Amino acid sequence: MKIRFMSIGSGSCGNCYYLGVDDYGILIDAGIPSKTIKAALKKEGIAFESIYAVFVTHDHADHIKSLGVISSKANIPVYATREVHKGINNNYCMSKPIDPMYVRYVEKGEPTVFRSFVITPFEVPHDGTDNVGYFIEVGDTKFCIATDLGAITDTVSYYVEQANHLVIEANYEEQMLLMGRYPQFLKDRVAGMTGHLSNQTTARYLAKNFNLHLKNIWLCHLSEENNHPELAYKAVEMEFASYGLIVGKDVKLNVLKRATPSVMYHLD
Repeated sequence: MKIRFMSIGSGSCGNCYYLGVDDYGILIDAGIPSKTIKAALKKEGIAFESIYAVFVTHDHADHIKSLGVISSKANIPVYATREVHKGINNNYCMSKPIDPMYVRYVEKGEPTVFRSFVITPFEVPHDGTDNVGYFIEVGDTKFCIATDLGAITDTVSYYVEQANHLVIEANYEEQMLLMGRYPQFLKDRVAGMTGHLSNQTTARYLAKNFNLHLKNIWLCHLSEENNHPELAYKAVEMEFASYGLIVGKDVKLNVLKRATPSVMYHLD
């Protein structure tokens, strides 16, 4: 079964990703205005009514701001861990809460069967109330998203290394963060074990643990202040080259933009 993937927004200004098959799809996070999400999908010929669920990674504002509006206006259930749902309910950015009738729970490490999708949330280290990545199987296709995490743990690695298609964070360039204008406490938070992944950490991990079944890598959640798309791309490309791997031949690599939708990718 062919699946489609698109990033609608990827960064601290707002995150939202679409994953779908021929006649329906899901969103991962909804931290950008619902009008923006609808417009991006409409441009690809996708009716908003064909979105059947939103799966949430964690309760930070840039991942959840539109959940209440989307769920109530479009009758879309919102799947998250119990702790994330508690965090969503207590978040200042939620101008409209999620109606209890649209609340659905997932458990880390437990697959949720949702129509053609088998969706397994897994623990990631970040400083939200509770934080997950998602490993999503559609037939033989294995898709993984790991965003907003300070380290690649054994649990993260277990799911990432099974993926055919991987969305993974490359939030900051280490020297830019070190020399940048962030106050020290914020630099420490970003670079900490419950903060974000650097270009260099992501590149080293991916090169060292590369599997031939991996077809696509998308680098996500780049910092506006402490990164550039070219730097993130080059970090991975150069690290891969040191292992004899060629980007564009052995694997496709793309960098997702912060506030601009990507093209629609067709995966198998």
